[in-house]
Amino acid sequence: MRRIVVKFGGTSLGNGERIRLAASSVRKEWRKGTQVAVVVSAMGHTTDELLEAAREASGGNLQARDLDDILAMGERTSARIFAAALRSLGVKARAIDPGMREWPIITDSSFSRAKVDERRTEERVKRYLEPMLRERAVPVVCGFLGRNLKGEVTTLGRGGSDTTAFILGKYLNASEVIIVTDVEGVMTADVNEFRDARLLDSLTALELRELGRFGARVMHPAAMNYKLPQMDAKVIHFRHGDLSAPGTTIKGGILGSDKMEVTLHEEPIGMLTVVGEGMQRTPGVLLQAISPLSRRGLNILGVSIGPRSFSLYVWQKDLRKAVELVHRQVKKSRVMKSVTSEENLAMVVVESEEFIDTPGMIAKLTSPLAREGINIVEILSSRASISFFFRWEDRERAVKVLKGDG
Repeated sequence: MRRIVVKFGGTSLGNGERIRLAASSVRKEWRKGTQVAVVVSAMGHTTDELLEAAREASGGNLQARDLDDILAMGERTSARIFAAALRSLGVKARAIDPGMREWPIITDSSFSRAKVDERRTEERVKRYLEPMLRERAVPVVCGFLGRNLKGEVTTLGRGGSDTTAFILGKYLNASEVIIVTDVEGVMTADVNEFRDARLLDSLTALELRELGRFGARVMHPAAMNYKLPQMDAKVIHFRHGDLSAPGTTIKGGILGSDKMEVTLHEEPIGMLTVVGEGMQRTPGVLLQAISPLSRRGLNILGVSIGPRSFSLYVWQKDLRKAVELVHRQVKKSRVMKSVTSEENLAMVVVESEEFIDTPGMIAKLTSPLAREGINIVEILSSRASISFFFRWEDRERAVKVLKGDG
């Protein structure tokens, strides 16, 4: 029996006509015998309107607990309207919100950014939603929302409806998760800025998570942490009114990635550094240095740029050749003055969605390293990952400390 989870974004539920179109697309699948669970966002700009009204009414003095309860009204309303639309089309449907016994998503009490209690959530999904699907009913579940052990409403943070859909997909063992939104799929660039952007047929869960981390609004990166490798997933436009419409397919999965990941690169790394006072103000200097490495097939693992220098990180086995190639460019340059190198470094990459919105994470990670007397040669950071470079002999101790085992 085919089983799918379909998430409808706010734009796809922007008015009654669009809700009717979305409900009709669910009925088409349901009439084929497919078991369907639906996840809904708040209609249109409801969440923004609720937020603005709540802040204005309270003078900005809102407790996070109260704000979550208020914002939940958007999804709770959407679920009821969508379920009513399905019933009007002859589909057995039921709205499921946090006030009901059957509510599946259980979280901690971190209001506005709640963490999912996976054990309790899996248990409730199987206890309450699974039987509904077997009875040919369509549960319409509020996205973005959770409930703590005290029965209080929580929210999962920005993009939480995507996360809800993949959580349900994981614990219902769904064949596919379909994200219905206001774009045809994932594009090569923002179509509002680049008219020549083209639709991608597919990309991996890791690639989509990285796009989300760096600002793409197609899907929240945390949602990918719940995608099973064997589960199909795709992004489609609501205007088709057809859940079998083509879009962008999401391949693979990222099992266990809801926790902080600490990865040690097993081979030693070398660093070469170029020094020159005027390099930062001279266009094309970095390209001039790295182009010969690219032509020779030498991989660059990281780049660090300072006011009077830049460093390139390569596999240690390639370091000698890399220094030779860069030195040739230094001798020809007016601004690159000298190149030097260092061997026997280790790279440890730490990844977590918490890095995006949590202040002080670098300090939290580096303080234990300092207490253990482990020197950090270099730190390179992006929105959701931090790359640490250590002396090779310190690598295993550093990994233990970063994992919290030290």
